[in-house]
Amino acid sequence: MSDLLKLSLAEARDGLRAKSFSSVELTTASVKAIEGARELNAYIVETPEIAAKMATESDARIAKGEGGALEGVPLGIKDLFCTKGVQTTAASKILKGFKPVYESTVTSKLWAAGAVMTGKLNLDEFAMGSSNETSHFGPAINPWRRGNDATKLVPGGSSGGSAAAVAADLVFGATGTDTGGSIRQPASVVGIAGIKPTYGRCSRWGIVAFASSLDQAGPMAKTVKDCAILLREMSGYDPKDSTSVDMAVPDFEAACSRGVKGLRIGVPKEYRIDGVPAEIDALWEQGIAWLKDAGAEIVEVSLPHTKYALPAYYIVAPAEASSNLARYDGVRYGLRAEADDLTEMYERTRAEGFGREVQRRILIGTYVLSAGYYDAYYIKAQKVRTLIAEDFNRAYETCDAILTPASPSPAFGIGEKANDPISMYLNDVYTVTVNLAGLPGIAVPAGLSKDGLPLGLQLIGRAFDEETLFAAGAALERAAGFSAKPAKWWA
Repeated sequence: MSDLLKLSLAEARDGLRAKSFSSVELTTASVKAIEGARELNAYIVETPEIAAKMATESDARIAKGEGGALEGVPLGIKDLFCTKGVQTTAASKILKGFKPVYESTVTSKLWAAGAVMTGKLNLDEFAMGSSNETSHFGPAINPWRRGNDATKLVPGGSSGGSAAAVAADLVFGATGTDTGGSIRQPASVVGIAGIKPTYGRCSRWGIVAFASSLDQAGPMAKTVKDCAILLREMSGYDPKDSTSVDMAVPDFEAACSRGVKGLRIGVPKEYRIDGVPAEIDALWEQGIAWLKDAGAEIVEVSLPHTKYALPAYYIVAPAEASSNLARYDGVRYGLRAEADDLTEMYERTRAEGFGREVQRRILIGTYVLSAGYYDAYYIKAQKVRTLIAEDFNRAYETCDAILTPASPSPAFGIGEKANDPISMYLNDVYTVTVNLAGLPGIAVPAGLSKDGLPLGLQLIGRAFDEETLFAAGAALERAAGFSAKPAKWWA
């Protein structure tokens, strides 16, 4: 039965519809795989009883010919999405034991489409990180290893548990969130696909907030087509989210077969960064060649304000985080520290409940929003953000999508960058511009490093033109022919 888990999501969906196997069989295999892979620490909460019930109900609907688009397919949910009656922690001590009385819009849509929940996946605390090392529940572990080296590697972040679960064939897909690259960067370093849709494409209602003007939900899965299938079900207007855009949701799956003939693919010269390993640039050149051979026209574009993106992001995101996280005070839900008065209770609750990285970002955010520095830092960063968006608008006058690397390096060892936050922040160098501009971006697995670790490429599209990204991403995927899988070393 474990062979069933090697199927893509599309293959699993089609097999269920053809009654080649049941959802109970698929889900049982998934639950057993999850139990046998606890060494990866991909899950914070496992929900086998809920999964079994949902699978049985799916099989009954399939038998009646009433199945939804994801009927019977086991998925994992990043533990940033509120799930009714199931613990939701954002990987933070301050929310340990919190069980929402409501369901996020995105997960509601997935359940309405018939998907099966296997549990809640690990992440960096409050999605703040690029390696999944800031989780209160310990780091998720990348299923890949460097050759014969037994060093445990990070799965990227913040959606590290989602990345690890999909790459290890525990589930057929997972939800992620992307504030500065937290879907695309982990997808790249574990060898799977992941898309951050346009800001406003998926509802943020019921997702624990990090930086509200940057956060966006998206899918992570084995293939570009699988991501297309998931995104269609996750997307759509939500009146409960004021940033949700009322637009028709296209058939993303159909777009995967379009090809790239006639498309113009931009290559930004500013993304050639000193110090990046030669194998990253070599893969980028190979990606350019693949798309050209598939019929695309390659054009050079300029994104001149790219060099200011990281500093602007690390002003805007912490500023919004410091505001969003003020609600965790020990009064209404989550951790409450014992104290003699209200002020002391606030202070002790936050000191005990928030991890070091979250505290660092709250302090940075509070500083840049303070009276003496608001104009010097926050307002200036917002102006830079506007310039970055304008750069993309000009670029799209001459191209349809932009090709870049997805991550500046393959996966690194747990602890190797833990004491160097600046080096850690540089993991987002290729991805943060997309969030600052509110654009869609997709990561596609494309090759292996000299140590046998996955490397990915990124395609960036116009706002609400995910279809072009799926067309180009699928073409890139076909050309790369990436089929490598991690050798199973866990229990």
